[in-house]
Amino acid sequence: MAEKFKQRPLRPILEAVVFLGILILVFGLLSWKMGGANMLKTLMNTAHDLLLNTVFYLMGITVLTGALSKLMSEFGVVTLLERVLRPLMKPLYHLPGVAALGGVMTFLSDNPAIIALSKDRKFASYFKKYQLISLTNFGTAFGMGFVVIITMIGYGQVTAALLGFAGAVCGSVISTRLMQRSCLKAYPELDSPAVEEQADSEAEEMSGDVQPRPGVFMRFLNAVLDGGKNGVDLGLQIIPGVLIITTAVIMVTFGPGPSGVYDGSSSQGVPVLPWLAEKVHWVFEWLFGFTHMELIAFPMTALGAVGAALGLLPTFDAAGILDGNAIAVFTAIGMCWSGFLSTHTAMLDSLGYRKMISKAIGAHAIAGLCAGIIAHFLFLLFGA
Repeated sequence: MAEKFKQRPLRPILEAVVFLGILILVFGLLSWKMGGANMLKTLMNTAHDLLLNTVFYLMGITVLTGALSKLMSEFGVVTLLERVLRPLMKPLYHLPGVAALGGVMTFLSDNPAIIALSKDRKFASYFKKYQLISLTNFGTAFGMGFVVIITMIGYGQVTAALLGFAGAVCGSVISTRLMQRSCLKAYPELDSPAVEEQADSEAEEMSGDVQPRPGVFMRFLNAVLDGGKNGVDLGLQIIPGVLIITTAVIMVTFGPGPSGVYDGSSSQGVPVLPWLAEKVHWVFEWLFGFTHMELIAFPMTALGAVGAALGLLPTFDAAGILDGNAIAVFTAIGMCWSGFLSTHTAMLDSLGYRKMISKAIGAHAIAGLCAGIIAHFLFLLFGA
């Protein structure tokens, strides 16, 4: 009996003890500062407020943008954009021209859209292995870009949002190039065709009758409905991130209500994050132009989920700290990072290059910071 007990692994027990200790410490400190009842009321009220006033707002945007993106795909606008952008791919990203299609698709939808293209043999045949791997960084830098920009423009900051988009494009170049360099430096053998032998797909014609193409009206109607349905799916997917991550971030970012008293209302908390940021406030002021340290919550949240980061905007706006510079920096970082910590691992694993995960994350982290810095200085030059 004693030998059986000794052979039991201690790691699960240790993990449980550590987790419970951290959980008790975090909620204990919040309860000590806010009061136990007020903390629980704020937790629930914040999540409820985010669901009603943020999630449904974002879902409305994703439904509309989903329908629009499907229309653009159905009537050839995506193909036109791909052809227009193709000449820029080689000099900027060191990628073949067809990669522009991946950028357009992730911009109109989300990060995983690039994986569906990467697994297509015909599409992959244009790439070398290291270039195909770098598509993870390239596509992620544009993920949910359409939703991010439309959301930012909704706050009346068109110029700032466009300058942020320019910063995100610069970040995408940095991320893609860094990833390619890291791949070749660590694994020179990746400088080989991604697809050795491409099957002649044109010779494999489908047998049977060809169905007549629907009329213009039916194509329009199908595209709008299918695209809107995709928008609903995307809106549902962001709910956990917005409610869980954003609620947690708000509770360690903002303080008590206007009266200086904790009363259980939404968007209250203990300002731990601004307190930490104040210790190195000059870094954020110089790099991003942040004069309110609460704003640092957006890029930190965007690391895991850009939808959750967008959920912070109404709170910032209500607090009167959401200015043009913040919109430009948020657009650049939110679009460039677009929750890459929660998607890079799965994306590279699905491509079969799990060994490159750490290099992809490192390159993208640097690129997102550069995107925010570039957007800040662009705003100082053209938007201020």
